[in-house]
Amino acid sequence: MPTYEFRCSSCGPFDAVFSMREVPAATACRCGSPARRGITAPRLGSGASSAMKLLDATRATAERPAVVGAPAGRARHAGAPAPSNPLHARLPRP
Repeated sequence: MPTYEFRCSSCGPFDAVFSMREVPAATACRCGSPARRGITAPRLGSGASSAMKLLDATRATAERPAVVGAPAGRARHAGAPAPSNPLHARLPRP
């Protein structure tokens, strides 16, 4: 169901949910004053779903693609630390 914005003269704007068939031109505010329905822009992109996040990320990379400075290097494996004794440098390595 759509959310409509109403404006109270004393309280200011507030949102109310009505079906499209039953939306009134005016409704009562919490304070009891009449509030008129306002004209606002539709909130089509205000979703927080994973689909909206994916669309936003796709749109952002289409305009500003990530630029890589160099090709990806080979993965380095964490091996044994280098020995500090200079005589070990002459030993054969596996």
